[in-house]
Amino acid sequence: MADSSTSEELVGVLRSLVQQLAPGDKLPSSRELIDRHHVGPGTVSRAIAQLTAEGAVITRPGSGTYVAPRAVSTEIPIDTAWQTVTLADRSVDSRALSDSLGPAPDGAIRLDGGYLHPSLQPTRALSAALARAARRPDAWDRAPASGLTTLRTVFARTAGAGATADDVLVTASGQSGLSIAFRAIAGPGSPVLVESPTYPGALAAARAAGLSPVPVPIDQHGLRPDLLEEAFARSGARLLYCQPTYQNPTGTVLAADRRRRVVEVARTAGAFILEDDFARLLGHGASVPKPLLAEDRDGTVVYLTSLTKPAAPSLRIGALIARGPVLERLRAIRQVDDFFVPRPLQEAALELLGSPGWERHLRALAASLRQRSHGLVAALGKAQPDWVVTSPPDGGLHLWVGLPPDVDDTTVAAEAQRLGVVVSAGRRYFATEKPGSWLRFNFAAAADPAELSTAARRLAGI
Repeated sequence: MADSSTSEELVGVLRSLVQQLAPGDKLPSSRELIDRHHVGPGTVSRAIAQLTAEGAVITRPGSGTYVAPRAVSTEIPIDTAWQTVTLADRSVDSRALSDSLGPAPDGAIRLDGGYLHPSLQPTRALSAALARAARRPDAWDRAPASGLTTLRTVFARTAGAGATADDVLVTASGQSGLSIAFRAIAGPGSPVLVESPTYPGALAAARAAGLSPVPVPIDQHGLRPDLLEEAFARSGARLLYCQPTYQNPTGTVLAADRRRRVVEVARTAGAFILEDDFARLLGHGASVPKPLLAEDRDGTVVYLTSLTKPAAPSLRIGALIARGPVLERLRAIRQVDDFFVPRPLQEAALELLGSPGWERHLRALAASLRQRSHGLVAALGKAQPDWVVTSPPDGGLHLWVGLPPDVDDTTVAAEAQRLGVVVSAGRRYFATEKPGSWLRFNFAAAADPAELSTAARRLAGI
């Protein structure tokens, strides 16, 4: 086993060894494992701790580690058929959250999903932040239901628009914030207006809350205020969900002359806007427009943001910003759900955001995302001239590619996967019938620009 072996690899080796031994047999000592597998004492300690937590081994201080007694299986099948009757039609449809093309082949280039590739994540800064946070004397105390005041202050400052810490509610990621907001603002059975196309996670969260998504088409300049006004009038909706900046999946930015108008239309309808500003820290170097929250003077906009996209998938920290009675509703639902976001994670987020490395990370990330998006646009233009590849977006993680009218996006996505490139079929981004065929590429999911070029060459075979 090489020096770079991880504790997970050692766990696998020890699991196999445990299966070969009898209950009560002693495992090799820590010193023997270190010498035999060329790993450090910390790696051995973590591996033994994991097997102990799983119940596979028992540690006896001063004696050693032993194989635990085997669990005796009753071999009696469990009959859960009654649950079908009891649960009735209260199902949660999560199919929009993932493509259903089956497992990707070995060596496939993953350009689906919505996160940064590990090579783009600030891993060292995250590890250091978590270590510093864990050393704080109150790191494991209960956190306030709304979140740490200092963290709420940072989120308020990032959003601008006169927001204060008192307007902020810390959430366990943006997806959690979506779920909270949909349940707080609209009752079951209510319509909710959404951009078309839109983020599938929002469609899933809205439907799980019992809401009915009503699509409002967008163009190259974002939501059309005239169609939005008509949609409010026809549906009676009191909530609009939108991503005005670097929209997922299209990368569209709501035009400056439409931003104020969208807020006015919602205000006139007596409706809320749930502004999902997931990509504020994912600009590619150009100036990022102010959020709709900046145009709001009476609490129309409920603002949602997150640290997950610009940092790492497991930094599950986000925030909702709202004013008026709706904020109390949001707080109540979040407190009932799980009381508070774990304090160590909030402390780690604070450490990360306050470190000099965070701003350096964002600058490097902007340059890398710009290089990747431009490179993928050029490569796809050569590989598939018939595909409609728009200009590189000014921010975000995604490229929205149109297919010829007679081509099915699911069929193309399946063929791409067969060729070793995983992309997202466009149909899952629409609340109702799709008006055409598209593919969505996450250019931030690749290991490097060279891998994006390789992916494009493979797609030339379709």
